[in-house]
Amino acid sequence: MNTEETTLDKIRTRPRFKMFTHLTKEEYAENLKKYLAAHKDEFSGNINKEVATICVETKDEGYWKPRLSLRIETEDDQIVIRGVFGPSSAVWTFFMFLYFSFSILWMVFFSMFYVEKQIKSKEFPWALNASFAMIICILVTYAAARFGQHKAKDEMMKLRRFAEESTLQFEKIN
Repeated sequence: MNTEETTLDKIRTRPRFKMFTHLTKEEYAENLKKYLAAHKDEFSGNINKEVATICVETKDEGYWKPRLSLRIETEDDQIVIRGVFGPSSAVWTFFMFLYFSFSILWMVFFSMFYVEKQIKSKEFPWALNASFAMIICILVTYAAARFGQHKAKDEMMKLRRFAEESTLQFEKIN
């Protein structure tokens, strides 16, 4: 049995894809606008000839609300469509900032504890507890991200369907 992996099947392991098309940037943008207009009760978005951002219309707005960002580019005289699934860049940046901050604080507090033990000082008795608190903060941040991803799973599947129905039909097979 020969199964063929399409461009969008790679989304399962990595939330991005790249495909070549025979359409021009303007034609692709117009096709996306038509598809979005036909499904305006289910999706919303902003589309121009360079970038498109698609969101799923829902009653509740979660912090990890996924979106599909499509970038239409020219590469080696061919039109390429790059798609990325994920939360808004503000949410992604905020979570990365939290991971970075808590990690740096953990290293600082643990270093303070280690140095205190090496020089046999009693100036920072709270440093070990603070380092454990930072590990807990990192775990809570991770749990919040996973919870947001889990809540947004249905929306991600809708965005995948949007990408398949609106984009895959224009893929250029080499």
